[in-house]
Amino acid sequence: MAGTYARSTGTLVIGGGPGGYMAAIRLGQLGRKVLLVEKEQLGGECLNRGCIPSKALIHLASLVDAVRAEGPEVGLRTTGETQIDMPAAQRWKESVVTKERQGVASLLKSAGAAVLPGMARFTGPRSAELAAPDGGRERIDFEQAIVAAGAVQSSIPGFETDGDRVVSAYDVLNWTALPASLIVLGGGVTGCELGEFAAFAGVAVTVVELMPQLLPGMDPDLARELTRRLEARGVQIWTGARASTLTRSSTGVQLTLEKDGSSTVLSADRLFVTVGKRPATHDLGLDEAGVHRDAKTGFIPVDDRQATNVPHIFAVGDCCRPPMLAHKAYREGVVAAEAITGLPTRYQFQAMPSVVFTVPELATVGWTSAEAEGAGFHPREARFPYAALGRAHASHATDGWVKLVGDDPTGAILGFQGAGTGVGELVGEVALAIEMGATVRDLAQTIHPHPTFSELLQEVALLWLGEPMHVARRGPTRSA
Repeated sequence: MAGTYARSTGTLVIGGGPGGYMAAIRLGQLGRKVLLVEKEQLGGECLNRGCIPSKALIHLASLVDAVRAEGPEVGLRTTGETQIDMPAAQRWKESVVTKERQGVASLLKSAGAAVLPGMARFTGPRSAELAAPDGGRERIDFEQAIVAAGAVQSSIPGFETDGDRVVSAYDVLNWTALPASLIVLGGGVTGCELGEFAAFAGVAVTVVELMPQLLPGMDPDLARELTRRLEARGVQIWTGARASTLTRSSTGVQLTLEKDGSSTVLSADRLFVTVGKRPATHDLGLDEAGVHRDAKTGFIPVDDRQATNVPHIFAVGDCCRPPMLAHKAYREGVVAAEAITGLPTRYQFQAMPSVVFTVPELATVGWTSAEAEGAGFHPREARFPYAALGRAHASHATDGWVKLVGDDPTGAILGFQGAGTGVGELVGEVALAIEMGATVRDLAQTIHPHPTFSELLQEVALLWLGEPMHVARRGPTRSA
């Protein structure tokens, strides 16, 4: 029978997502006794309901698109129509997620971190209660704690998901049968990625975004590039449109939009609502622990060591501050663990890379020209096309471009944006360049292997300097 027990640990980690499990692994490496509590599955939103399963399905969709769009031209012949077998696709996706989850469990075990299933809630500044799946309860006393509770999907009154006609990203990721038509409410990263997947799979897709562009807050050039490519595939896009009412029926949904003073009614089999996330900090007992939480946003304020206002309680990942990115949570988890063990450490960065896994892939790091100018720099940018790259021609991937932003007086690299095949694999090199204070000439003089897509970075740097090798030269050579 379930009962009440007690245990103690050095550090309690609440949440087994990217920030939490990374913190637990690092604590174990540093010889700290650590207990991680996870209410669902190790890996959190990213591994189980976000980054990994979505990329598995997006990979499948990109294969289908490549066969359909490129196959005949490059000499690939197929018999019959190329189609996605959704039950088989789900088995593939689940196999990927399962292997990754097992990998996380193995890493935690090798680091000596204990893992308990259940929900943890603070009962005081150095204690918490664990509600186990079997109904049992445990008191956990700790010296330090790390809150890594993640985030939950936001909702709009009147547009709540029901798993049937109105669905969430989690529902879409688990479809074994596809609807004939789909409206995507929210043109952010998740809406664009999964909306494109559905379109590749043969679903008639419409994307509705309240803001003036898809991917609000991202470089407008990237948003325009994605919009162009989606529309070329038959996706209907409404930007600057507000969803006012929703009608559900046994056969589908009707969504009323308001745009420029007029109303339009859209009909589809399903509505996919993806309007962002909010920190999952509402039921953690933070008040009992004395930990402050922003009343408006729900985020837990932290310093550059990830410490909250209670010095021995830390917070990492989506629950403490934007951006809500797994790689940002990874770094925060390591910082919190090292701070707990007394190592000199800080959460700081000059450049946070971001990637959108659509076709084309989109990536950005650092500042756009407008942002750099607003920060007091004198930016100048150069844009190099994929069509001028040999590897792009050999890979039938000539549609795309990369853009480098540099400071005109000093030549310092300030930012990078790109749209095209593999651009997400390039953005890390630019992030390193910015962190190291590299100049555009440093990048131009770094030898990149040929033929690779990485040459795009060298080529755009040469173009910025006025010394292009594979596009016609325009303007004077720069001395920076």
